[in-house]
Amino acid sequence: MIKKILVIDNEAPIRNAFVKMLKHFCDDSYEIREADGVRTGIQAMASNKPHILFLDIELDDGTGFDFLNVVDYQGVQLIFTTAHNQYAIRAFEYSAIQYLLKPISPSALQKTIVQASSKLNEVDMANQIQLLFSTLQKPLDQDQKIVLKDINNIYFVKISDIIYCEASGPYTTFTIHERNKIITSRNLKEYETLLEPYSFARCHHGFLVNLRKIKFMDKNDGNTLVLEGENRIPLSTRKKEEILMRLNKLFLG
Repeated sequence: MIKKILVIDNEAPIRNAFVKMLKHFCDDSYEIREADGVRTGIQAMASNKPHILFLDIELDDGTGFDFLNVVDYQGVQLIFTTAHNQYAIRAFEYSAIQYLLKPISPSALQKTIVQASSKLNEVDMANQIQLLFSTLQKPLDQDQKIVLKDINNIYFVKISDIIYCEASGPYTTFTIHERNKIITSRNLKEYETLLEPYSFARCHHGFLVNLRKIKFMDKNDGNTLVLEGENRIPLSTRKKEEILMRLNKLFLG
């Protein structure tokens, strides 16, 4: 099977260097095509029907998001490439869409090619792209969702329904309102960065708690938080003051 790759980037020197790197990591089973913007990208998508798409955000005749609004990306492994745009990067993280930061390192590109090639038959980007657009349009919306992936499924979870997260080595276990637990292969620190703007805080080295889900602190054990659903998690002594301060600020202003 010939695996088709399309690279869309408006800066010719950068695009040429990127394609050269791709050719270094891809054997004869890959076919690589290029486009320099929204218009030429639309034409290339229609004529070549790529399996893997590397898409720059900033293009001369629009953006990568404009491009996605008008093409059929069903069955495509999408990887954004960007030099900055921290706002968009956060949206990629929430929607679990792959991205590469410029300047792109050879090792990161090689890893991405392997991952994308291994998932060609598992692609269904529609819901993730929809979540991406929603995040870009409504940052910090209380109904914001996050994509969580375990070994079998992709879940679209409302952040406000997450009760707490627990670390287990490189994995994170999510306890969610009226759902079974979800175990992902990303570490707790990554989720702390994503969820902190939504009133989440590290209450213990192994736990990240949704402050809005705390019911009370157990008087008989000041180092235990009781959460919705009668979930109980530890509160470290060094985090106690910080958690109390954030709770006061959250509920009392």
